[in-house]
This record gives sequence, structure tokens and C-alpha cells, in this order.
Amino acid sequence: MRKKKIFPARKLRILIPIILFLSQTVCAQHESKTINDGWKFHKGECEAAVSTAYDDSTWNSIHLPHTWNTDAYVEKKYYQGTGWYRRMLTLPQSWKGKQIFLKLDAASKAATIHINGKNVGEHAGGYTASTFDITPFCTFGTPNSLAIRVDNARQDIPPISGDFTFFGGIYRDVWLTAVPKQHFHLTNHGSDGIFISTPQVSQEKGTILIRGEVKNDANQKASLELEHTVYNPDGSIAHTKKQSIQIKAGELYSFRTETAPIPSPKLWTPETPHLYRVESILRDKKTKTILDHSNHHTGFRWFNFDGEQGFCLNGKPYKLRGICRHQDQKPIGVALTDEMHRRDMKLMKEMGANFIRISHYPQDDALLEMCDKLGMLAWEEIPIIDIVPDTPGYAENCERNLREMIRQHYNHPSIITWGYMNEILLVTQRRYKKEEELKPVLERTLALAKRLEDVLKEEDTTRVSTMAFHGSNSYNEVGLGSITDIVGWNLYQGWYGGDLTGFERFLTEQHQKYPSHPMIVSEYGAGSDRRLHSLQPHAFDFSIEYQQKYLEHYLPVLEETPYICGGTHWNFIDFSSALRDESMPRINNKGLVYADRTPKDVYYYYKAAWRHDIPVLHIASRDWTHRAGVQGEAPVMLPVKVYTNLPEVELFIDGKSLGKQKATNYTATFEVPFSRKEHFVSAKAENKEATTGIRIIEDGIRLNFTPTPMMLNETNLRGLELAVNVGSHCFYTSDESQLTWLPDQSYTEGSWGYIGGESKSSQGQIQNTNDGPLFQTLRSGIEGYRFDVPNGDYEIEFLFTDIFRENAAAVYLLDRNSGAESRENRFSIIINDVVVEEDFSPCRESDYFQALRKRYNITNFRNKIEIHFPVRNGKSLLNGIKLRKLY
Repeated sequence: MRKKKIFPARKLRILIPIILFLSQTVCAQHESKTINDGWKFHKGECEAAVSTAYDDSTWNSIHLPHTWNTDAYVEKKYYQGTGWYRRMLTLPQSWKGKQIFLKLDAASKAATIHINGKNVGEHAGGYTASTFDITPFCTFGTPNSLAIRVDNARQDIPPISGDFTFFGGIYRDVWLTAVPKQHFHLTNHGSDGIFISTPQVSQEKGTILIRGEVKNDANQKASLELEHTVYNPDGSIAHTKKQSIQIKAGELYSFRTETAPIPSPKLWTPETPHLYRVESILRDKKTKTILDHSNHHTGFRWFNFDGEQGFCLNGKPYKLRGICRHQDQKPIGVALTDEMHRRDMKLMKEMGANFIRISHYPQDDALLEMCDKLGMLAWEEIPIIDIVPDTPGYAENCERNLREMIRQHYNHPSIITWGYMNEILLVTQRRYKKEEELKPVLERTLALAKRLEDVLKEEDTTRVSTMAFHGSNSYNEVGLGSITDIVGWNLYQGWYGGDLTGFERFLTEQHQKYPSHPMIVSEYGAGSDRRLHSLQPHAFDFSIEYQQKYLEHYLPVLEETPYICGGTHWNFIDFSSALRDESMPRINNKGLVYADRTPKDVYYYYKAAWRHDIPVLHIASRDWTHRAGVQGEAPVMLPVKVYTNLPEVELFIDGKSLGKQKATNYTATFEVPFSRKEHFVSAKAENKEATTGIRIIEDGIRLNFTPTPMMLNETNLRGLELAVNVGSHCFYTSDESQLTWLPDQSYTEGSWGYIGGESKSSQGQIQNTNDGPLFQTLRSGIEGYRFDVPNGDYEIEFLFTDIFRENAAAVYLLDRNSGAESRENRFSIIINDVVVEEDFSPCRESDYFQALRKRYNITNFRNKIEIHFPVRNGKSLLNGIKLRKLY
């Protein structure tokens, strides 16, 4: 027989508080979980799906997050309409007697929720969260039918226009939460009902203000106890405050508590993101049972924007080194996991950024969490873009989305400014040319801006307001420039029009006219396509080299102009923009990283400029590992660039030094001799460290090289495919074949090249090919092409597409004009006096903007191949040519 274990009285005294503590913990009644699994999806309308008896067995089984718009990567007119989501919910028996809430972190653009055939409610807004009290609609004896209708076509919800894809679907998490009848207010515009700020903050002391609401959903009054505990960054307790609450049945009770001053608070900065934790606990006053609890982080920091001095953080001048970020990733659209959001923030921080423009809409909580923890100041905005429509309900939805954004993300110390309009006159001015048409639109726009400014200041007096303007002084002339605290300028001089120096000229003019108005350069950037490289880069050629040239000009202006608060590069990633054609259709390729998050070489230019805490040495040729060139007797000299924050770099090719160079603007460029199939290029630099002295920093890369002979003969023609990107100064390497098409050249005796014509280009999408850039450039009015080659049998391939038709240009190309004309071009093709095409019309044979390849086998008896293109109507044209010796 087992003996009973008897506890001494002293041990019982110790165990009783432990048991009480554990019982409180066990009774912590706030339970939340995701319901991302087990969903069925139907694309299109299906009103019958509301019914509990509806059979969804033929629907697609999906897991959240989810979007139906992966079609946007291939189709300009991607699907915008409705989609339905269904699943069954079995609620735990332990949730009986509790309040149950359903939260959608985001569903674009609008969501209507039905449970057990009944309408629970609707949320209008594709980028903010929404929470619904579903308690009255749920049962515990049987599974509950949940049906959600989502619509991404609504025109009364922003955005209705924009240079990005409006992905549809439930693309963030969906949550179920159960709480006791007394709880924090969970349906407060998608927030959790608690708002934290720091009304007093300095190096000497800081206080924390905690505001919020408690809801009593019971049928009787309750006596409660509310406790707030502030924890220091090291985990120790800094402050505790309790208060008693008497709350009536059905009452919504507001509380407001400010802590005593915390001495010498650890200040939050991007370099030292010290966070204080605020724990709020709601208890039953009599039993001490925990009814609800909440944890938030906050930080002590203060800031100001000044028209002359720029931005200051915690009383010191501070340059905002920033980047804009869309939330998609090819091929999954916006259905990113939390890990993907966190990865993006780590990549930005690794680059040295301290500021993010969360553009053009509120993004996932995971992103804001990392802004706080990693140290990244933030501008967040709602997506009112291009134009304000005269649509019933639009302004109300804008106001609601603004309140939702602010309340849902109010507690993040990283956020310093809220925004609510982007390039709002861009479409407006282009659509309405006559004053009588334009005037009411401007009045409507100003009225909405003033309304939203009032809402913003009502919701949050601790942060500043902003709008982003495209590069037109019209914003100031119509009065928009005087509404917000600061203005952002989206500037693209040297890309969509003008030259690079127009950037600093515009900023100077604005500062002279409006010296007291703080400015941020909220967008700047140039597109790049790793298949395109140029030794003579120019605007809109989409070469990697021009993007580098552009950014190497812009960044020093931002860094060295004191009245500019900072800048946010457009964009962090190559992102989905279904309206765009350009070199990569459906993609805006201005990113510093590719869609798969591989950094472009120019990413390391920013890292070299912004990271002063670590040595940076990067051979900027990861984007150009397969090179080619026209070679005579000497090696081909090609530039190799190095990005570094070290003072001097030495470059080597196959172990042989090419000398040293001083770094200028974090860049050193060497002329490197290429002569064989593979070279190993390496760089070395000295880094002086305080503790260890001089340390050698190294980087190395293998580069492939394909030479094309200047003079063609029997020997060097063997195995050679001479491919020419006609009408272009760019090298183009096909992803599919890895063949490099050389920049075009004019004919010289003994060599090869074009005769006559002029270079033309178009950014229309080319159908029937994945090598679009090859067909987007051409020589118009070309007279002929000539190759001085030995006799023999040859294969000649011609690339054609007729781009001379008016193509609907996106408004986002701003002042860039393709100069396209509508006509049918017809010409003959004659090779060595043999007519191979008598009256050839590319557009008639395959329509405009259609890739067309024609290949001919010929026997050459003249030691030269002469090709002529006599015109029959319009102009002759040629996009590419390839020569290969057969025998």
C-alpha cells in the first residue's frame, strides 16, 4: 500500500502562489489560430455557394495565402472579377460561451463573408485587415459553412488605376479568435483596440501613453482589473500600472494611461532599434482570472522634417536612405508567406537601407514587425493613385482605408509618415485636356485630399502626412503641395525624358520656390534586363549598364544635398505590372533585385555607399557572366566594374594584375582584355581595421567570353553563329539558347555590317517569342547588309517584326513617345542578286508586333554575301540577322 505524500506547511505556502499563477496562465482566455488550410476555390461568380448545402467538391483545393491572378504575368488584360472561397469550420467545445471573431488580414479588393448561409458583413479595401464578430452565426453541434466572396474589379475602392497589378484573392492569413465576454475591442477598424505612443521623449526621460477600449458582450455588468507592464529592452520591468474598471452590460469602455517618466530611455534608431514591450492584461477583479491579454512593442524616438535642414532623428541630422517595395514575387503574385516578407526586409537592411516607402498600400504585419526589430524607418500609404473618380462611395472607402491603416499599424515606432495619394494628377491631366473638364476633377481631388488630411491628423498627431507627386509643378499650382506636411517627388529625368542632370535642376528649382517645404525623392529609377548589355548605354535601352549609370548619378545628389530629406529608390524588386510591355512584358524591371530576390550588381553600389560598418568589395559582373565581342588580332577590351567602399582596388585577370585604381563614387572601372573562352577575374583591396590592422578583402568571378572575328575566313567560320542585334547598340543573350547577339555595326571593307537606314525602337510587346528585346529594335529604311566571307554554303536567318503601328502606350511612360506610324511596309529581299522574297510584308504575313523569322540556305560564289531590301511601299526594316556556314 502506497503512503500518502504529506507536504510540509512551508512547501505548501510556496506551491499555492505557483498554482495560482499557473491557473491564471491556463485560464488566459485569448486564443487565436490561422485557418489557412482546407479551402475550396472557384474563379467566377457563384451565388449558390452561400448555401450550406452547396456541393463544392469540383472546386480547386487551395491553401492560403492565395491569388487567382498569376495570369497577370502573361496577360495584359488579367482577370478582374469575383472569386469564391469555401471551407467548413468545426469549433472547439471549449469556445462555447465565448465571443468568436474572424479576421482577414487582406482580401483584394472587397470581401463579403457568409456563415451558415447568413451574411456576416463586408469589407471594402484590398490591403487592410478586417475583423468580424461571428458569434451569433456559429454553431457547436455541427460544422459551420464559411463562404467568402472576393471581388477585385470594384471601381469604388482604391486603387482604380496604377502602374502595378491589382491581384485578386485572399492573399494573407485568415484568423479565428476566441475571447471571454469581456475583452479588448477587436473590431476597431481591424486593429486589436490598443494604441501606444510616447508623448514625452528625450535623452533624459520618456513616457508611454496607452489608450484603448474594453468591450463587455455579457448580459451583466462586470468588475475588472486592467494592468499595464512596460518591459525594458533587456526584459526587466520598467513600469507597472493597474486600474479598476466597472463596465456595464454591452458597454464599450475607453481607457487612457500614461506611465511615469522612464529615465534615460534607450532610443530607437535604425542602428540601435531598442524596443520596449508593453503588456496589457485584463482580469476578473474578484477571481483574478485573466480574460484577455495583449503585447506590443514601442520605441522612444523623435524626429522632424525641415525645408532647409532635411530630416533629423533624435535631434541629429539623418539622411533617409530608402527604397520602395511592392509585395509580389513571380510566379506566385502577392500570395507571399511571412518568411518571404521577412527575407525582403533582411535584404534591404543588408544593403544598408534605413527607410522604406511601403508602396503603394499597407502591407503585411510581418513587414512592419521587421521594420521595428531590424531598424527601418517607414512611410506607409493607401493606394489613391493617378485620378480621383466621381464614383459614389469612393471617398468614403478612401477615408475608411486610411483610418484602418493608421489604427492597425499605429503601434509601430518605425512609421514616421502616413501617405494617401500618389501621382494623383498623372492620369487626370492626360485624360482631361479642356479646362472646363479638368476643373471639377481638380476640385474633387483637392476636396478629398483636405478631407483625408483632417482624418489623418484626427487619428494621429504624432506623425506627419505626405503625398507623392510626379515631376510637375502643377501640384503646387493647384494647391495640393500645401496640404501635407512633406511632399514626395517621383522623378525620372534621364529615363522617361530629359537628361540625368535634370534631376538636380528640378530639385533646385523646387527648393528655391518653396524653401520651407520639406522634400523626399519618393521615386527614382531605371529599368534593366540582364539579357541586355551596352558599351554605349542610353536611356530606355534597358541595359544593365544604363541602370547603373543612372543610379550612380542620382545617389550622390541625394546624399550631398542637405535640404533633401532622403530618397526611396523605385523599386526594390522587379515586380508585376500587367500594363507594361517593354523589354520584359508584364514586368516593371527597375528593381535592385530580380523577382527571385537575387541581387543585381547595382545592389552592391548601394551597399558600398550605405554600409560604413563593413568592407564591401564586389565585382559587378554577376549580371554579365557571358560576354562576347568582335575580335581582331588583339584581345577584346571590355569594361569590368568594381563596387567598393574601400579606397583602392587592384584587379587581376587569370592571376595577372591590371593595376590599381582609386575608387570614385564607390566605383572603379577597369578595361580588361578578353581573348579566350573562360577567364577568372579577381579583385583585392586593403581594409584597415582598428584592432587587427590591415586585412585583405577579395572577390572573384569566372567570366565566359565568345569572340566573333572581325574578318571572317574558312577557319574562324567553323562552328560560328554570327548573330547581330540589328538596329541596337546592345549585346543580347537569349535565356533559351544562351546565344549572344552582337550590337549592330556599319559595314567596312573586309568585314560585315549594315548599309543605310536608322535605328528605331518600340516598347510594344512582341508576340510569339521569348526574345522580345531582339524584335523591339530595328533598322528602318535599311538598304542592305553585307558579309565579306569565303565561298561555300551558308544559312542566313532574318528577324522581322513591324512595329510601325500606333500601340497603346501606358500613361506611365510619361513623355516618352515611340513615334510609331500606322502603315504597311513592303519590300523585297535579294541575296546575291537572287530574289528570295519579291513583295514581303512582315505585318501582312504575321501581323504587327509578331516575331517573324525567315531562314534561307544559299551557295556563295562571290566571296561575299550582299543583301538588299528594295522598298515597294513604306520602308524596309530588319530586326536581326544571323549567319552560319554550313559547308
